[in-house]
Amino acid sequence: MSHGAPMLVDDQRWSGELASWGQELDKPKQILMVSAHWEEAPPTISSTQEHTPLVYDFYGFPSKYYEMQYDTPAAGELATEVLGVLGPQVQQDQGRGLDHGAYVPLTQMYPDADVPVLQLSLPSLNPVELFEMGRKLAPLRDAGTMIIGSGFTTHNLRWFNPGAGPDVTPPQASAEFDHWAAEALENKDIDALLNFWEDAPAAHEAHPRIEHWAPLYVALGAALDSGLDNTSAIDGFWYGLSKRSWQFA
Repeated sequence: MSHGAPMLVDDQRWSGELASWGQELDKPKQILMVSAHWEEAPPTISSTQEHTPLVYDFYGFPSKYYEMQYDTPAAGELATEVLGVLGPQVQQDQGRGLDHGAYVPLTQMYPDADVPVLQLSLPSLNPVELFEMGRKLAPLRDAGTMIIGSGFTTHNLRWFNPGAGPDVTPPQASAEFDHWAAEALENKDIDALLNFWEDAPAAHEAHPRIEHWAPLYVALGAALDSGLDNTSAIDGFWYGLSKRSWQFA
């Protein structure tokens, strides 16, 4: 999932796409969210306490974005399940709520905030390590947990120009990487995806740092045993950045 910035909620097109996506899916029992905005090793899970505050991990935005709320049910059962599949290495930070990579898109997909959500940190940016972590999480997916990797298909903030508008023509590098990513997922080319830094066109421009691409590997690993059949649930660009988001069958 590409998650955008807090003002995604004011973009009628993208918020509508997310809302439609949520309505088309079977409502999950619970959601395990891996966001680009939480890197911590060893793997760490977020709070399971009631009314844990959100993490407003952005700066310089209008005050209304710091007043957003998304008060989901406690995810204690999911925390126990994550510990069961990933083992005792997993830590828990009971003071950590959901960051904007988690709650912003979910406010559009599941606006009633009635699905338990637990966030899991990125313990590494190594594609192979994240892919293997996703494989370990696959039993949770089979039991009704939606596993979401939340980042951005291209993420070079030097391209982001608010004055140009959300529908500006994307830079060539953004379009090239988006096209490559769509083909690689359609072809289920795991080798190419795992070696994207060397193989993908414009990879270094599309991702000067790879934290917004890395969550995909957790989702890939979780979907591997199910065959990796996938569709682009959302595509297109937003201020020049690819917002392509995939759904695995």
